[in-house]
Amino acid sequence: MSTTPASASTREALADWREATSRDWLADDPHFSSLAPDFPELRPFAAACATAIDAWARNTNRDEHLPRLQRFDADGRRTEGIVFHPDHQRIGEAIWAVDLLGRYREPGHERETLSLLYLLAQNGEGGWCCPMACTAGMIKVCQSAERADRGESGLPSDWLGRLLTPDFAGMLYASQFLTEIQGGSDVGANAVTAKPADPGDPRAPEAGWWCITGEKWFCSVIDASLFLVTARPEGAKPGTAGLKAFVVPRTLPGLDPRSPTSEPNLFAVRRLKWKLGTRSMASAEVDFVGAYGWPVADFQGTVEIVLNTSRLYNAVCACAILQRAWREADAFARTRVAFGKPILDFPAVARTVARLKCEAYAARSLTFHLAALSDEIALANGQLTLAGPDTDRRTVWRMLVNLNKIWTALTCPAGVREAIEVLGGNGAIEEFSVLPRLLRDSLVLEAWEGGHGVLCAQVLKDARRGLHVPMFAHLRQIAISAGVRATGVDALAGLWEHTLARPDAGIVWRDLLERSRAPVQALMLRAQTVPEPIIDHFVALHDRERDPLTDNQLGPRIRAVVG
Repeated sequence: MSTTPASASTREALADWREATSRDWLADDPHFSSLAPDFPELRPFAAACATAIDAWARNTNRDEHLPRLQRFDADGRRTEGIVFHPDHQRIGEAIWAVDLLGRYREPGHERETLSLLYLLAQNGEGGWCCPMACTAGMIKVCQSAERADRGESGLPSDWLGRLLTPDFAGMLYASQFLTEIQGGSDVGANAVTAKPADPGDPRAPEAGWWCITGEKWFCSVIDASLFLVTARPEGAKPGTAGLKAFVVPRTLPGLDPRSPTSEPNLFAVRRLKWKLGTRSMASAEVDFVGAYGWPVADFQGTVEIVLNTSRLYNAVCACAILQRAWREADAFARTRVAFGKPILDFPAVARTVARLKCEAYAARSLTFHLAALSDEIALANGQLTLAGPDTDRRTVWRMLVNLNKIWTALTCPAGVREAIEVLGGNGAIEEFSVLPRLLRDSLVLEAWEGGHGVLCAQVLKDARRGLHVPMFAHLRQIAISAGVRATGVDALAGLWEHTLARPDAGIVWRDLLERSRAPVQALMLRAQTVPEPIIDHFVALHDRERDPLTDNQLGPRIRAVVG
C-alpha cells in the first residue's frame, strides 16, 4: 500500500524519536555522570542498556514470552523449573559480563554497583533488577554469617564465592521469601517452622542443616539458586523474636543448584503469580515440605540487612524509570510535529517535560547520596553490611533510606503517567512505547519492600526513638558544606518535633513525610552539580506559597529547563 507524504514524514519523525532515545545514556544524563564513579564498564554498559538490552527486555515482557512453570523434565524427573525466553538469559549474561554483583567482594563499591543497576533499570525491572536486589542482600547476609563467631562450620560449599563470581555459567543468584498469607507486613505472625535435620538423613550429610516446613505466599525470583527464608524454630518464642533466617538451596544439599540433573529440594511451587508489573520476573507461591536450609542469622539482623538493601535498590530503579520517562517524553516532544511545529513549543507540553526533568534530578540527588554514604560507612567499618548497633551515620542512612523509598516510589509512577500524557494516545500502546510497561513496573515498586503506610509507620517509630535528630544534623552539615543557609533544615526539623508532639501524629504523619520531600531533595540538588534553572524550577514547583496564576517567571523558568 502507498503512503501519503504526510504519513511518510511523520514516520520519519517517529524514527528520529526512537533513535534519539537509544543514544548514549550518559550524554543525556549529566547529573548521573557527575554522581557515578568513573570505571571502565560504565560507558559500554550504558550503550548496551540503550540498545540490545532494551530490545531483549521488551521481548521478554510480551505475553507469549512470559516465564512459565515446568514441573518435570523430558524424562519425568521433578524439577519445579521456570522456563524463560532466551532473551532473559542474554540480559543475565550482559549483567554478569560487567561484574555488577562481584563488586561486593570488597567494601566501598556500592556506588559502582548501583550505577550499573540504574542503567539496567531504565528498561524497567526487565526480569533481573529484583534478582540483583535479592542477591545483594544475600551476599551481605552470607558475608555477615562468615564473619560471625557462631561455633559452627560456616556456610556450606562455595555459596558466597559463586554469588560473587563474574562467570555467568557458574554463578548463583538469590531470592528472599519472607511473606506469608496471614502475615504480610506483620512478619511476627509467620508460621513456617524449622527443626534440626535428622543426623541420619542421607540427604543432609553435614551437621547443621535444618528442615523448613510451611507456606510462603509471595516468592519473587522463584527461579533463584538460593532462597533466604524466615522460619520459626520449634518451641521458639512467638512474634519476630522467635524467627530465624535460613538459606534454602534450590537443590538438595551437596548438589549443584544450577545443574540440570540436580534433584530439587523439598519444596513445591503452587503457581506463578499473575502480576500487574515486573512480569518478566517470576513470582510464585511455595510450599516447603521439610526442605533443607542452613541457619545464617537471627530475624532482626537479617531484616536490617536485606530490607534496607532492597529499599535502596528500589529507589535506584524508581530513579531510572523516571529518567527513562523524561527521556522518552522530551525526545518525542522535540520530534513530534502538530499544527506546523514541534509539540515542545506548546506551553502545556513544555511545562510537563520541565517538571519531569526536575523530578528526575531530584530523585537521583538523594538516592546517590545514600549510595555514597553506604560506601563511607562500609569503608569505615571494613564490611559491607550496615546492620549493627546504631551509630550516627548508620542511623542517618537508615532514616533516609526509608524516607527516600517512599519519596521515589511516589514520584516515579506519577512521572511515567505524565510522560504517557506527552505521547498522547500512542503512549498507551504497548508496541509503540516502553512507557506502559514502565508504568506497570513503577506501580509494583510502591509495594516492593514495604508500602507507603508500612514505611511511614517505621519512620514514625524511629522518630519517636529520636533517630531523626542525627538525620537533621547530617542535613545541616550538608547545607553548611554547600554554602546554603540551614534555616530551611531547622524549620523542617521544628515541624517534625511539633508533629511528633501531637496526639494524632499517626494520622498526619504521611502528610509530614510527603511535605518533607521537596526541602530535602532541594538541599541535595544545591549540594551537587546541578544547573541553577533546574533547582529554581524544582523549588518553585513545591513552593506552597507560590501561585502559578501570579508567577510571572513560570514561563522563563520552563524555557530555561527544557532548553
